[in-house]
Amino acid sequence: MVGAPDFPWLAPIFISPIAGSFVGVLVRRLPKGQSVAWTRSRCESCQRSLVVTDLVPIASYLALRGRCATCRAPIASFHLTIELLAVVVVVWAATLNQGAPWLWTACLLGWGLLALSWIDAEHMRLPDVLTLPLIAAGIATQGMLGNERFTESVIGAAVGYFSFRAIALTYRLSRGREGLGGGDAKLLAVAGAWVGWTALPDVVLLAAVFGLGLVATMQMRERAIDMAAVIPFGPCLALALWMVYLYGPFLFGAR
Repeated sequence: MVGAPDFPWLAPIFISPIAGSFVGVLVRRLPKGQSVAWTRSRCESCQRSLVVTDLVPIASYLALRGRCATCRAPIASFHLTIELLAVVVVVWAATLNQGAPWLWTACLLGWGLLALSWIDAEHMRLPDVLTLPLIAAGIATQGMLGNERFTESVIGAAVGYFSFRAIALTYRLSRGREGLGGGDAKLLAVAGAWVGWTALPDVVLLAAVFGLGLVATMQMRERAIDMAAVIPFGPCLALALWMVYLYGPFLFGAR
């Protein structure tokens, strides 16, 4: 008798809009120092406290046609966008068919990187309240795969952090200004925790390529870029880590 088909992606897909809504809360509130858990959501225009029917991820935005039910002011498309991106994280990871446990951990990483990328792009910050738990989660996840992976993860977190701190110190001493922030070093520690120290060169190289692509895009949009310009590197690092975690290192080391 043929058993029922296994759909390990079904539960993550169902949860993903809710996760995206929570990621949106993190992005909006953490940079302002606001409580994530105890502050009620409100309309940004009329300040009305939102009720349950206003807060159903994706569905509420579409049902209300992107407008507040009370004042009819436009609802920021940010909310729909980040909820859809949370779904994309699941769909992307699910294409690798690695099974439910791996998919859930990949989603945890992907949603965390989504929050960090958005915050860094808007506020040039990578909050410790997100990076540090991701480091711990990466070490714990790899530790469940055996002592060798655990050791590589711990070394990776340390190498990732201290290598970028050394580069930042060297840049500051030679140029007299900041080049890489402490948040970038902690994000590379996240990368080391999740993919191990041997894959860090791949993450850094890929992030540099993404960074160059970002600069080129900004220049094509006629935005002047000079040597003193501050460009968020977090999104580039996050996307590079995501790619290496999903597909493995492409130049150095082996998973």
